[in-house]
Amino acid sequence: MPKLTETYARKIPQTKTGTDKYWDNELKGLVLFVGKRSKTWYFQKDVGGQTKRVLIGRFPLISAQAARQTALGLALEMGRGAGKAIQIGPPTLEQAMEVYLARPKLRSDDYKKGVRDCLNKHMKDWLRLPLDEITKQMVVRRHQELSSHPVGANRTLRMLRSIWNHTRRTYDLPECPTMAIEWNPEPPNGTVIDDLSRWRREVDARYNPIHQTFYELLLFSDLRKTEALTLEWKNVHDGHIHVPMTKNGRSFDLPILQVHHEIMAPLRGLSRRWVFPSPKGPDGRLAAPQRFRWNPHTHRRTFATVAMEAGVLEEIVGRLLNHTPLSITGQRYARPSLDALRPSMEATCVELQRRTGGGAVDPEA
Repeated sequence: MPKLTETYARKIPQTKTGTDKYWDNELKGLVLFVGKRSKTWYFQKDVGGQTKRVLIGRFPLISAQAARQTALGLALEMGRGAGKAIQIGPPTLEQAMEVYLARPKLRSDDYKKGVRDCLNKHMKDWLRLPLDEITKQMVVRRHQELSSHPVGANRTLRMLRSIWNHTRRTYDLPECPTMAIEWNPEPPNGTVIDDLSRWRREVDARYNPIHQTFYELLLFSDLRKTEALTLEWKNVHDGHIHVPMTKNGRSFDLPILQVHHEIMAPLRGLSRRWVFPSPKGPDGRLAAPQRFRWNPHTHRRTFATVAMEAGVLEEIVGRLLNHTPLSITGQRYARPSLDALRPSMEATCVELQRRTGGGAVDPEA
């Protein structure tokens, strides 16, 4: 290990990816972190079984001599026992991400996988950086680089913001650098299926009956795409479908009718476990249904629209969609039963049957 002099620090090249650490050979604990765009002085020492890392400052704003003097002072303080009160250095982005995903408020495995996949794809070169090494300039530049897909760029940097703000609960960090971003506009996608008779013809034209049933159940149940794809027969009961884990981190029971059982009937016997089986999919279930004119979420918006046009109150539509109510009463006190929600599901399904060309049928028949 070299002595970290001013000349040596200047000659160290920036990394292409990740962060390299250079330790001083005379003053134990003095280290220079070198990344793609910055060089930063730290003092680091193990105290009581924990690594204490103290930020000294950026080079060359903080010279090698000033960093050495500061590190010497910190070494003396820790030697007297004062280091027990010194803040542990902030975690890397990867460490902070894992702590964020493991927090007590449960999230679905799909959500966790989505966060990991997104950061590994778009922020892989930042994962080993301590959070305080990620600057406003870096996040603004990364957001601009990703903005060929405006919504995806916003989503990626919002993930970083969520992880950062969660980490601020236990570490002394400044406000998240995403505050410097000019977010891309995201006009809401309000597409619904206007012509349900056409929808019926195109669904019936799917060559795979499992895919036909998938889209039909989506429209008549308002399940999210992932909730339907991971639906197991053990969670399909006479009067309801049980979803063990939803997007908002809670389980959910959806009232169903005879019409739902009739939709799923052709698939019974194909798999002991999955409602939508596929030998090519993960664990033997369908993962990528055949695409056509309307995406899965459009089916969910259509269910909500038809429900309201059939006279169902907006609050009840939200309950059927498993949206978190806005009011304190709705969130913490009101817990309508499945039987109380069933008439609204019936009214919606009758109207869907009429519009898809099936006629007004009795959903309980």
